[in-house]
Amino acid sequence: MSTTKKPLPVVLAGARGHGRQHLANIARLQKEGLVRLAGVCELRPLSPDELAGFDGPAAPLTPRQGQDLDALLDSTGARIVVVCTPIQTHTDLALTAARHGAHLLLEKPPAPSYEEFRRMADGVARAGAVCQVGFQSLGSHALPAVRALIEDGAIGEVRGVGAAGAWVRGEAYFRRSPWAGRRRLDGVDVVDGALTNPLAHAVSTALALDGSTRAEEVAGVETELFRANDIESDDTSCVRVTTSRGGRVTVAATLCAEVASEPYVVVHGSSGRITFWYKQDRVLVQRSGHGPHETVHGRTDLLENLVRHLTRGDALLVPTDVCGAFMRVVEAVRTAPDPVRLPPSAWRHADEGNAPRRVVPGVDALVAAGAESLRLYSELGAPWALPTEVTTP
Repeated sequence: MSTTKKPLPVVLAGARGHGRQHLANIARLQKEGLVRLAGVCELRPLSPDELAGFDGPAAPLTPRQGQDLDALLDSTGARIVVVCTPIQTHTDLALTAARHGAHLLLEKPPAPSYEEFRRMADGVARAGAVCQVGFQSLGSHALPAVRALIEDGAIGEVRGVGAAGAWVRGEAYFRRSPWAGRRRLDGVDVVDGALTNPLAHAVSTALALDGSTRAEEVAGVETELFRANDIESDDTSCVRVTTSRGGRVTVAATLCAEVASEPYVVVHGSSGRITFWYKQDRVLVQRSGHGPHETVHGRTDLLENLVRHLTRGDALLVPTDVCGAFMRVVEAVRTAPDPVRLPPSAWRHADEGNAPRRVVPGVDALVAAGAESLRLYSELGAPWALPTEVTTP
């Protein structure tokens, strides 16, 4: 652990798309003197406009750019690498960084398969590096607050945890890159489905509130995977995890909602419930003998937490070992039969502002009902749903 107060040099691998958010966050932390953008690994170099603010008096060294992470790490001596690249590239890039002694903020999902996840996590650990996985919701201060309520018996005995994600994604979303909406690309696993990528936070947050985050805490996984869009992966799906303690965690998700809504996780108890809107850090407690109580919490940025871990020993919020259960779900989705194509009668076209998309009528209510009842689509009577696929780790 270092005690230096000099800003830590950072290389960003993948600076476009979602990577722009990481670039903005690095700029924020650079202004605070915590990090310095030392390099950008991209297929096409960023323009001066895209790098505006990284070459002023507070940053006398213009970031190096290149396509080769290995060479960038040699030339910059970066202490941290932020990886925001296609899912199937995560493991090799993480291991490259670790070989150079750099630590990682690795975007979710950390890998497309459990085998690749273990190769990454074990390799990084052997190299003496640390890896923070980019589940930003796990940095919310609401999580320990909700866990404390549960442990204090505020809602009685926990009966299960449900999560709901009803999102809207246009057809262009699935054409944003060659790997978008793919289960495999050129024979390599990608697993870019609703549960494993865009709504992965719903899965990881639900597992965290259940207290089942490690791989060995998953006893079984049931999956139901469907697609309304012309893609390989699922855009409307649900999963139910049985934990080693006998708990149930059910997540229902769609990218074909009638109306976009905030995703949430709900903890069901024998005498109440706690709902957590994880993107808003908002918590609603409803319990017997009390009026509803709502609170909004702060959040710790995961890159800042990684810096604080390296410079002053703060506990890492999302180390790889708390992603094992999530990766068991990814593996169940990966090994399940390919998602079932919904019949034309099950979806309709919508054209909103020249952004065509596909909508599954009634799916918003199904998603909410899944989180409420902990049942899967087939158990809720969806006419297009087939029996579940059960996977035991």
